[in-house]
Amino acid sequence: MSLALSTLLFEWRRYMAAVMALALSGLLVLAMTGVFIGIGKGFTAQIERSRADVIIMQPGAKSLIGGPSGVPRRFIPLVYNNPEVVEVQPLDGAGGTFQSVKNVDPTLSQADRAKMDAPRQAFVQASIIDTTPDAVTIPTDYSQDLIDALRQPYTVAVDETALPQLGVKLGDKALYNGQTVTVAAITRGYPNMMQANVVMSRDTLRMLGQADTGPRVGPLMVKLRDPSQARYVADQLNVQGDGQWKAWTRQELADANAGAMFEEGILVIIIGGCVVLGIIIGVAITWQTLRGAIMANIKEFASLRALGVGMGSLRRIVMELSFWVGVVGVGAAILLTWLVSLLAAANAVIISLPPILLIVVGGGLILIAMGSGLLSMGILKKSQPADLLR
Repeated sequence: MSLALSTLLFEWRRYMAAVMALALSGLLVLAMTGVFIGIGKGFTAQIERSRADVIIMQPGAKSLIGGPSGVPRRFIPLVYNNPEVVEVQPLDGAGGTFQSVKNVDPTLSQADRAKMDAPRQAFVQASIIDTTPDAVTIPTDYSQDLIDALRQPYTVAVDETALPQLGVKLGDKALYNGQTVTVAAITRGYPNMMQANVVMSRDTLRMLGQADTGPRVGPLMVKLRDPSQARYVADQLNVQGDGQWKAWTRQELADANAGAMFEEGILVIIIGGCVVLGIIIGVAITWQTLRGAIMANIKEFASLRALGVGMGSLRRIVMELSFWVGVVGVGAAILLTWLVSLLAAANAVIISLPPILLIVVGGGLILIAMGSGLLSMGILKKSQPADLLR
């Protein structure tokens, strides 16, 4: 075991402030970035968790977030020309007003109705699933009971995070664009921070008069005979489309959606501010902590110099010590962020932590620690062997 690592293990209390500064800096950046990525995943969760292996959108679409992504309806039979394709369904959706009707029951007297809260009304986005067995539009985490519930006419599912906003609970009646629907199921893991979302069957959407029956439809969800061939089939479909559409694998589209979140100027400003603040906190506290720890061990460094250890070797020891402080800080940051993500998940908030984000932030924290070590080098000049005789 190296001297630097032994020093960190046996005198960990002296370095705890530096480790916690790095951990909290990492938590600040990881949590804020993860929340924004999670918001994006809340918008696109129904597609990313669907049984679709390939998604077809118009050529200019860069993601599902912002901008049109639909294609002409005539493309559906063309996609079936690929022998690997077993199902193609357009992703339909709409929007409208949603209002709880539990307090406008016609059997209630005017006095009883006046005692109840005012009806809540909100604008919601409506998305659909096909209720045929193993349909391509059904998310993989939907239970059979939920699918059976949506198979009934005029039924909807609402995510648990939207229940307080919409003022409904399981089994309640509500008005969707003036027509009565029943909240027949509650979903979990599909939060939408911007606008509540309801899910219904394609048949219900049609009965509500909002089905897309025109020449253009939403993105095409494509199920393949062999899901492992998704990349190969997507390339084939792009060649077949000859520029009329763009086929994405589900993972490619998920990555594009995550990247699209950072094209929003306000998000870049917020995350950039968090990064700058994290760097300032990390460098300032880590530098002062390392400097104080080296000063506390100055006699040990002087003893090493008396034994013939050169200043270059002492500097390498300090840099290695800084590196290990950074490694421990990265581990603590990831642990704290994981605990925060569990707390957030318990409250139906998604904090998404892609591996590339962990790598970038972890590398940044180690660089902060080693930079702080460089700033602390000057204190080694006080490690004079003659001081041991005092």
